Amino acid sequence: ALTDSQYKVDMALNGEEALQKESHKHYDLIIADLMMPGISGMDLLRKIKGSRPEVMFIMITGYPSIKTAVQSIKLGAMDYLPKPFTPNDLRSIVKRALARKDLLREEVQVTEEKIKVPGGLFMIPENSWVRIEGDGNVRVGFHHMLLRTIGEISDIEYPKINETRYQGEACLRVIDHEKQIHRLWAPVTGKIITINDLIMGNSDLLNSDPYGKGWVLVMTPTRLDSDLKNLVPSDE
Repeated sequence: ALTDSQYKVDMALNGEEALQKESHKHYDLIIADLMMPGISGMDLLRKIKGSRPEVMFIMITGYPSIKTAVQSIKLGAMDYLPKPFTPNDLRSIVKRALARKDLLREEVQVTEEKIKVPGGLFMIPENSWVRIEGDGNVRVGFHHMLLRTIGEISDIEYPKINETRYQGEACLRVIDHEKQIHRLWAPVTGKIITINDLIMGNSDLLNSDPYGKGWVLVMTPTRLDSDLKNLVPSDE
């Protein structure tokens, strides 16, 4: 899937072999399964990010537990990819990871100063955020870095009202101008009750005000207390 996209790709049969290869080649991006014999994906992430924090890392998991996924992001993974996934899913997340690396390399300080993550949010880092409203419902939106790595948006596939989304699964899909599909992970479990009409046909609002008028949807949460324990407060 990736060599067809003209990336230079190496493979390793286990974590030990991956460590040995990385020590000699210094890759831009590493994609690892969470569950592996010997060194686990999480251990591999710790070891590599400990010596080379600039490496982009994607965690593949057959156990799409948001707790484990967010733990890997806290340790330095850029994102996670739950099984089963398609070749296009893989290409999309790789494209975003390398775009994120370019942003870090360029040190876009001026742009970073324009958008700040406000306090009072709970996040799947660099993917989605949730804010608790006064009526007990929650508002959900995009983290600005996810939008930045997606680039130009051509379409958004929204869920239907009254559908339930579970924490850690996709609550909507974004199609970029190259027809790659990117997913906004649901930060909490609940029933969707409102979708923001303002962003339909006006994706520019997502980039200009992602934590304000560019919110995406409102949900009635069903297990909020336990879900929040798996997320990262925005004021950390």
